[in-house]
Amino acid sequence: MARTTPVKKAWRSLAWLAVLIAALIGINGAGVAWADWSWTPKLALDLEGGTQIILEAQLEDGQTVSGEQLAQAVSIIRQRVDASGVSEAEITTQGDRNVVVSIPGTPDDATLQRIQSSAKLEFRPVLRTEAATTAAVGDDGATATATPTPTDSASPSLESTPTASPTNASDESWITPALADQYTNFDCAQLDAEGANVAPADEPLVTCDSTGTSKFILGPTEVAGSTISDATSGLVMNSQGVSTGAWGVNIVFDSTGTEQFTDVTTRLYGYGVGVVQNQFAIVLDGRVISAPSTNAIITDGKPQISGSFTQEEAKTLADQLKFGALPIGFEVQSSEVISATLGSSQLQSGLIAGLIGLILVFIYSFFQYRLLGMVTVASLVVAAVITYFVLVIMSWREGYRLSLAGVAGVIVAIGFTADSFIVYFERIRDELRDGRALVSAVEAGWKRALRTVVAAKGINLLSAVVLFILAVGNVRGFALTLGVTTIIDVIVVVLFTHPVLQLLATNKFFSSGHKATGLDPNGLGAVYRGRAQFRTPTLVGAKSGAGKEALRRQTIAERKAAERAGTSTDSNVDGKDS
Repeated sequence: MARTTPVKKAWRSLAWLAVLIAALIGINGAGVAWADWSWTPKLALDLEGGTQIILEAQLEDGQTVSGEQLAQAVSIIRQRVDASGVSEAEITTQGDRNVVVSIPGTPDDATLQRIQSSAKLEFRPVLRTEAATTAAVGDDGATATATPTPTDSASPSLESTPTASPTNASDESWITPALADQYTNFDCAQLDAEGANVAPADEPLVTCDSTGTSKFILGPTEVAGSTISDATSGLVMNSQGVSTGAWGVNIVFDSTGTEQFTDVTTRLYGYGVGVVQNQFAIVLDGRVISAPSTNAIITDGKPQISGSFTQEEAKTLADQLKFGALPIGFEVQSSEVISATLGSSQLQSGLIAGLIGLILVFIYSFFQYRLLGMVTVASLVVAAVITYFVLVIMSWREGYRLSLAGVAGVIVAIGFTADSFIVYFERIRDELRDGRALVSAVEAGWKRALRTVVAAKGINLLSAVVLFILAVGNVRGFALTLGVTTIIDVIVVVLFTHPVLQLLATNKFFSSGHKATGLDPNGLGAVYRGRAQFRTPTLVGAKSGAGKEALRRQTIAERKAAERAGTSTDSNVDGKDS
């Protein structure tokens, strides 16, 4: 089989690069045509402005909110917002009970719901229901519907204390005359005014289903949402493993939650299917999102909430549960549009700074490497094209927004990218100084340069990853941009810079070593070795730049050989004089 020549390898690499760029353009074009994308990336809060939402803590009479609770709420809300992408939102506290959330652009309803919902998930046994819609629950989880909340305090003239001490959360002793009266007179149309999300966990609850047509009396909370270790959304599968086409939320409890859920389903399963006490309610923020019957004992701690969810609703709920319930309930106090803190003028300044950096890199490349600097220019242009389309796709597909910090990351990447070219070019020139022909120098220099480039970029990428994980806000945007451009730098060096130099090495003008190419062996101070001997370069005057370079590049053996030759010459001269 014929060996692949460097020229064929070069054209193959360039072909793959063309496919990559075409794919990026095609993905973005498809998004513009069918998914309401744009050919420009979304901008962050500091460049575009956005929406400011003030959330006020909802507390029962006599309660106060601590600074620790507000800090925890800020952390959870930030995680929820970042779950939809690196939007670089700003979340801060205001006063002693408010949280201010500033989001770029205009947030959709799902984002608002993700932010303000306290996501207080509870599993409560059903004590009584009217026109309840039951659904089956098996080993794979539970079925559902969605919405509801609880009730007002009952009439003070009725007894509100159980006459007998309840033995468990399903005991009907919880239903006092006052609670029964509250249940009878409960109006589901007034559900949102009842404040269910602050209902005590150790007391029974009166609430409704999502349609407002079914009422429930629920026992005290038996499993809390804080025991959830993970939550994901996905398509619901039937017992044969075939997708039903419906979206659900898969919950994974920790060891405590698994034990509690096993105890609950064991007791409820003992009542038998068809009995009201066989049901348990999945309650989110005081609203029953599912009231399934218990058809099996779930011991693995992995139930599933399913029902009339859309894909976005299932993802929103999963994000809320995954990142934990807020320590207190919040209500939107105000929502207003805010202007950009920096604006287009700062973006323009950042772009100008980047352009100046590019020009300086170009000037240095041409000054140091002559026409070889064209490869640097072309490589940076290719890297810029790939980076731009990657950022655009990330913006519209993953929620990334370009901030001034992100622009800074791109500018810093220009220097890092130029470093790769310099390392490669210097390796080639070293090989030329050792007397190799240009084709051989390119291949030998590439093997040595690639190790250096990969090691350097690996450190850069590791730094970006660590910074992205530990940082928040604009710093995460800087880290993400830096990491992406680092990967693109390696791709460009491998698929463009090296192949172009392989092709140039076969070009007569460059292979001739003309001074204008920056690859002139004599100008670089090349040392040509014969067999088992060294020959020092010819110096063109004592102050010749090539001569100085040649002397500086000599090996120890070459210097000793030159010294011996010089000593022998001096001895001969002295002999003649004598």
